[in-house]
Amino acid sequence: MSYEQLIVDRDGAVATVRLNNAARLNALSPTMTAELLDALTALGGDGEIRGIILTGEGRGFSAGADLSALQEPYLKGERPRLSFFLKDGYNKLIPLLAETPKPVVAAVNGVVAGAGNSLALACDFRIASDQASFTTAFVKIGLIPDAGSCYLLPRTVGMARALELALLSDRIDAATALSLGLVNKVVPADDLMQEAHALAARLAELPTTAIALTKRTFNEAARLSLAETMDREAEVQDEAAATDDHIEGVIAFLEKRPPAFTGR
Repeated sequence: MSYEQLIVDRDGAVATVRLNNAARLNALSPTMTAELLDALTALGGDGEIRGIILTGEGRGFSAGADLSALQEPYLKGERPRLSFFLKDGYNKLIPLLAETPKPVVAAVNGVVAGAGNSLALACDFRIASDQASFTTAFVKIGLIPDAGSCYLLPRTVGMARALELALLSDRIDAATALSLGLVNKVVPADDLMQEAHALAARLAELPTTAIALTKRTFNEAARLSLAETMDREAEVQDEAAATDDHIEGVIAFLEKRPPAFTGR
């Protein structure tokens, strides 16, 4: 895949997607957003890819929205209808990332701000460099959190912490992000990609369909009662049980050997 503001590499069953607009701290321009939609759609449907890493080039993971596209109307004193910008971009990208059937590891290499937080939170795992920093930023320009932040942030750190992060909009370091549960792990900057690749490769060796179904059912359960969730689990379990990987897992257990999952 060849893109203007993304770099997509493959290493076996793991694909690495690098946001590639380092001069703007990988701000989410319309071009980058469109390219992410294309790349993630392709990788999600690629049977040879069983794990995805999302990271940024340079000092930033993603500084959020690239407001340069709206510079002219702002300087004219106009009040842009941001809903058009959101619905055409983030409102498609963030659900696609969160619902991608492959496990996604965010390798958070540096600055995270605004919608960049949602990009990281929509991933399944977040490993942060010890040089990473996080800020919601929206309130500082008179806006509310968007790009799914109002959904993802409270579900990640709880309502009280989410409001603190959103309203005060302080910049926090990687260690604080770990203590709040924003990230799963913090590692030295030089070790970030090695750690992220090791995790993605480990996930790629697991039953791919079971991972996809687990992600889907967790998302559905957020909107269901306990009884409804248990009924849904029973239905989805039939899908999982019909896979070759389920049979391999059971036979390997009975034969007391490591399973060799194929993703089918």
